[in-house]
Amino acid sequence: MREILRTSWPYLWRYRRPLSRGFTALVLKDAAAALTPLLIREGVDALTQGFRLERLVWFSVALAGLSAVKGLFQYWMRVILIGVSRDIEYDLRNDLFTHLIGLSRDFYSRFRTGDIMARATNDLNAVRMMLGPGIMYWSETSLLFVLAIAAMLTVDWPLTLMALAPAPLVSVAVVFFGRIIHDRFQRIQKMFSDISSRVQENLAGARVVRAYAQEEAELKRFELLNRDYIAQNIRLARASGMFMPMLQSLIGVTFLVVLWGGGARLLQGKITLGTFLMFNTYMGLLIWPMIAFGWVVNLMQRGSASLKRINEILEEKPSIAVPSNARRLPEPVRGEIEFRGVELRYGETRVLNGIDLRIPAGAVVAIVGHTGSGKTTLADLVPRLIDPSAGAVLLDGVDLRELDPVEVRRQVGFVPQETFLFSATIAENIAFGVKDASEEQVRSAAELAGLGPDIAAFPDGYQTVVGERGITLSGGQKQRAAIARAVLRDPRVLILDDALSSVDTLTEERILTGLAQVTRERTTILISHRVSTVRSAGRIFVLENGLIVEQGTHEELLAQGGYYADLYQKQLIEEELETA
Repeated sequence: MREILRTSWPYLWRYRRPLSRGFTALVLKDAAAALTPLLIREGVDALTQGFRLERLVWFSVALAGLSAVKGLFQYWMRVILIGVSRDIEYDLRNDLFTHLIGLSRDFYSRFRTGDIMARATNDLNAVRMMLGPGIMYWSETSLLFVLAIAAMLTVDWPLTLMALAPAPLVSVAVVFFGRIIHDRFQRIQKMFSDISSRVQENLAGARVVRAYAQEEAELKRFELLNRDYIAQNIRLARASGMFMPMLQSLIGVTFLVVLWGGGARLLQGKITLGTFLMFNTYMGLLIWPMIAFGWVVNLMQRGSASLKRINEILEEKPSIAVPSNARRLPEPVRGEIEFRGVELRYGETRVLNGIDLRIPAGAVVAIVGHTGSGKTTLADLVPRLIDPSAGAVLLDGVDLRELDPVEVRRQVGFVPQETFLFSATIAENIAFGVKDASEEQVRSAAELAGLGPDIAAFPDGYQTVVGERGITLSGGQKQRAAIARAVLRDPRVLILDDALSSVDTLTEERILTGLAQVTRERTTILISHRVSTVRSAGRIFVLENGLIVEQGTHEELLAQGGYYADLYQKQLIEEELETA
């Protein structure tokens, strides 16, 4: 309960006014319901003393009026309280999504996409059911119980105590089955996350699954997960199925006690016929609350289990956060980058080992090295996607850790190795991150990236939908679309991380020629394993095991006869073989 209140209280407080109106309607509805048996008692006792038509009419009108009042307030109770639960669901979903996009990438290496989606949909719906129908019916049943029992005690306390005799058994059943339902539902939600993750991975990797003819194997794995999921749901259904009949049995016992004890007291003249009917009417009123109480316990246990899973995400803190006293970059931003003694470790593995490097504003530099040498890691430090374990990265003389990451990233156009395109039009993908980008700006960026001729061949041109992850485009087209997206932002620092690896050398040369006028105005970092991409850079740095082992111009590095010279010779031979 403490965890439920801790998470839900800010949202409940935000809607305190509609909630107060909803609970006022709830109180008035329960008050009307609780008065009905008392009115029946008065009417029956009055009629047993002598039949009078006007008295019958008056009691009938009063009873109909109470029923109308009850129905009216019940309607508003449901509309307001369940409506508020939808509003809270809306706010919680927005807050959860906002929190997710603010988390650093180490979080996404620990949580699977399908698991996150299950928590943001299935678990969130269970929380809404707890905060809406759950709290509403819990309040309604509790208040009706209090009002009904108070009225019964006032009229005949011995008979009331007899009616309440089975109550301890109800409490024991609720506690016992509530714990079972909570544990089993939590297990079910985790299994639902596993199923969601399996489906997401198979859909995202559909081409790989087909290429390796693994459809049957994946179907079997999914069938096993699905079978276990169904088995756990059946176990939960059994627990719920035992819980409800047990409650109904206890209700039946209560009715028998009232009929037996109340009938005996009526025959003994200790209570009137009206009182006997009043007790039976109250018991009839309490049937639904007692059944609903079992349903509410079910909802509350499911909701609390799901809320715990959502809280696991909400309690995650981004490793890249906004500093408390964030500094501002000096205006205008020049784009000078400096690495001072930068080290980076992943656990015991050292990826970068004391990098000292200064890139003047407006310079075009290149970083080359074999796979795993630390090139991409070095690039990730500039837009502060990660922070160094030791040392510092500076932009215009300011440590990036003293700046708001969002402000830093607005100055950086980054084209990563793994190109990601959204399931939208080509124009929307290129204009991503740039508000109110004009059609002419989008076309100009596409032309600079060498994508213009390809787009002209598409049936819908710039309005062509590229499909999920840009599946309808080739690897080279996706890379060029990503380059156009980075160029359109007009950043002070442009980073191309192996962004031309999927294009042929002729297209590469055309793109580099188009980018020449762009790189002339900003700091540019080219990362590649192809010499043809980096040979025109003003300075080239060679990384080996997280260290800069060579640096210089293309000609200077060839003269040194080291790693860069060997790489150049190998690629010359490859080009000769391809053209032979």
